[in-house]
Amino acid sequence: MSALKDLLGELVTDVDALVLFSPSGSYYERAREATEGGEIDLIVVAAENGVGADAFVELPLDFADVTERVRFGIEGALDNEYVANGDDVACVTAVFDDGEDTVTRVRVDADRHSGVYDLFVHSRADPAVIRDVLDVVIELGQKGQKGKPVGALFVVGDAGKVMNKSRPLSYNPFEKSHVHVGDPIVNVMLKEFSRLDGAFVISDSGKIVSAYRYLEGSAEGVDIPKGLGTRHMAAASITRDSNAIAVVLSESDGLVRAFKGGELVLELDPEAY
Repeated sequence: MSALKDLLGELVTDVDALVLFSPSGSYYERAREATEGGEIDLIVVAAENGVGADAFVELPLDFADVTERVRFGIEGALDNEYVANGDDVACVTAVFDDGEDTVTRVRVDADRHSGVYDLFVHSRADPAVIRDVLDVVIELGQKGQKGKPVGALFVVGDAGKVMNKSRPLSYNPFEKSHVHVGDPIVNVMLKEFSRLDGAFVISDSGKIVSAYRYLEGSAEGVDIPKGLGTRHMAAASITRDSNAIAVVLSESDGLVRAFKGGELVLELDPEAY
């Protein structure tokens, strides 16, 4: 048993910080005592700072995927300057039940940031709405429309300004409705309408304001990675000219990209989720 402890102990040997995800009060106290007086920083990532941690990152959603959860916590800790680029961090979280049962060792790499923390925390829209939109787009990327690749553009937040900076391409099926993204039936509708041109406009609270919108933001001064097309340019432009974010599914390479403030802040492969 001692050999096994030595082997697993390598996960926490010489780490710069210990990150606890939604810890119980008793577990936090044990961790605080274990790190007190040492060179290891203790950071809590949770929906609320119920344990009174000095270093705290608010978790807007309890990411079901542990990789997303850890990525968010690390990026939040870096953004708040609790950790630095190159630090080794031990992350403790729950995967199979309500107790702490999993330890992951991560090297902080600022150059490999996904942008997920900035997207959720520094955006105008409700974090749950952003998560719901990403879920729809990721599923579209995985399954396509009737088995064929499809492109889509969702603009989330600051809906009034987005509507003023766009025009209809066709009738708006959501004009008199009060449906919200995240509803399973509504998500089926969104996937069906995604085969047609134009962007979806969604309010801060998740209400679907419109479909089939042509975005009229100026491309002047917008710099997007080479190889991305007009849909991505429109997404970057509208987020530069408003407080919205935009989520794009590329029909050509199948990747999901999110834009904020005119810049690409998140890129992911739907097949990896």
